[in-house]
Amino acid sequence: MSLLGFGSAMAGTRRAKRCKEFLDFSMPSGMECRRRGFAELGIFEALAEDRDVAVALWREAGLTRPWNDPVADFDLALATTNSTVLIARDGGDPVGTVMAGFDGHRGWVYYLAVSEARRRQGIARALIEGAQQWLAARGCPKVQLMVRGGNAEALRFYAALGYEVQDVVTLGRRLDDLWQKESGRGLRRSRFPGIIS
Repeated sequence: MSLLGFGSAMAGTRRAKRCKEFLDFSMPSGMECRRRGFAELGIFEALAEDRDVAVALWREAGLTRPWNDPVADFDLALATTNSTVLIARDGGDPVGTVMAGFDGHRGWVYYLAVSEARRRQGIARALIEGAQQWLAARGCPKVQLMVRGGNAEALRFYAALGYEVQDVVTLGRRLDDLWQKESGRGLRRSRFPGIIS
């Protein structure tokens, strides 16, 4: 079943049956979507088999960077109940994705991507609304996201959805040095006993 309150793009299929959640919120009717060029739009929680499609959409949208492994990002998002990847499907065809996660304090949104041929048709808005509903259903009080400097188009898009620039500075540090390079799994023992083993 679709996460959106309309449409049944994959009704009766294995994908629809395996969808973990149903979220109902105000969206255009299926008829309005068909007039906008949709066969029938549905937002679904991704399954492991959606990884290649999601990563391809992220790459097409220019969201990937050499220092981030999008395959690992997808797999980690699906490995926990605190995060997910949503897939927008139009008549079964994947047309967009968004990743959402809740750290217990704030929700975060990443990897919003829509197929280039399907942009400016309301799919990104539907994905963000789906991510917001997914987060709200888990008790998340606030959602945040990061926009790369100079991406004025993205800032305008999010502003139109009610997002505001926050008076904070985002700091980051790579933790690759903590991960075991030889196995790709687990953490190396910390210099501080009892922290990570």
